[in-house]
Amino acid sequence: MTALLLFVSFAVFLFLSVPIGIAIGLATLVTIMVSGSLPLEFLAQGLVTSVDSFPLMAVPFFILAGEIMGKGGISDRLFRVANSIVGNKTGGFAIATILTCMFFAAISGSGPATVAAIGGIMIPAMVRQGYDKKFATALVAAAGSLGVIIPPSIPMVIYGVSGSVSIGNLFIAGIIPGIIIGIALMIYSYYYSKKQGYHGSGEKTSIKKIGAATWDAKWALLVPIIILGGIYGGIFTPTEAAVIAVVYGLLAGLLLYRELKIKDLPKVFADSALTTATILIIVGAATAFGRLLTVEQIPNTVANAMLSISENPIVIILLITVFLLIVGCFMDTLAAIIILTPILLPIAVNLGYDPVHFGILMIVNLAIGFITPPLGVNLFVASGISGLSLEQLARAVVPFFLVMVFTLLFIIFVPQLSLFLVDLIG
Repeated sequence: MTALLLFVSFAVFLFLSVPIGIAIGLATLVTIMVSGSLPLEFLAQGLVTSVDSFPLMAVPFFILAGEIMGKGGISDRLFRVANSIVGNKTGGFAIATILTCMFFAAISGSGPATVAAIGGIMIPAMVRQGYDKKFATALVAAAGSLGVIIPPSIPMVIYGVSGSVSIGNLFIAGIIPGIIIGIALMIYSYYYSKKQGYHGSGEKTSIKKIGAATWDAKWALLVPIIILGGIYGGIFTPTEAAVIAVVYGLLAGLLLYRELKIKDLPKVFADSALTTATILIIVGAATAFGRLLTVEQIPNTVANAMLSISENPIVIILLITVFLLIVGCFMDTLAAIIILTPILLPIAVNLGYDPVHFGILMIVNLAIGFITPPLGVNLFVASGISGLSLEQLARAVVPFFLVMVFTLLFIIFVPQLSLFLVDLIG
């Protein structure tokens, strides 16, 4: 009865368009007050203790680093590198856009931030090159999802904290799946561009041209090397890496590229603080929500229900996949990870799935939710940039959704795609 009250009240608040973090907190509060099973202090304690975490400190710093680098001229230089490599091919601008999103994903750790930073440059540029605006906008929205798959990734930090899984291992496990999804999106973009007659720039690619673009972007390209190299080299933790990314971003933007001005910093800090506050409210409320679920034995109930359907690991993991794809349509990624990890991770481990591999599956599943309405955060960001309606964009993004789901199945059934680098380093 308590669980029913919890989920029904949560659904009602969502229906009333209450922000996701507030809706989770209010649903928890209503359930505690009506059931009387726990003291009201339970919610307050959950809000405070959940964010009192050293690994979680990586989140605000990665957000700030992404904001600084997005304003510091880094995204434009990353595109020049990508365009110098593939810009002369059929669909070269589309492929270069995906490649740029992959580069920026290795800096920002956020899907919407990747869409905002790359979309503002690439959607108008692709339209000027003759690409259909709906295709260009849907492409950026889909490729922006790589922001949470290719490390560093904010959802990976949240999953690592929620499931007591190594964040460093999650970061390295996301590299190959992220690259594979990026390549799959490129293949579809090439096919679509060839069908529509979207030709490349016509300029010849040369080692000299690629070298010049790479040299100009050298400070940007060093960011993922410093972050990931430092983590896997044992020099610093993921949280310390996030702080170093902020310092490096400031140095690159202010002193090296000189496109970030001192007068820009107050807005950069304010935007980062607003995003961080939103995320931490979600984290705190969702943690209290998840603890209430645990107290009411909901994880065990769900596990038993799934296992009553079938004990076949393939059937169960496909059920979990469908469930997560549906959840991604309606719930914020971070809230879903915090609430569902204590429920689904024990099921996956009992079925023989590695916690790191399952974490990648969960994050890829929920990353697809960035492009599925009604929540579809990337769709809203891309729609704001291009001026297209959400309905137009939702139809245009369907092929990219299917490509990502197909790639997800590939990642599910070939665990070594996620675990190869982890085993190699570990």
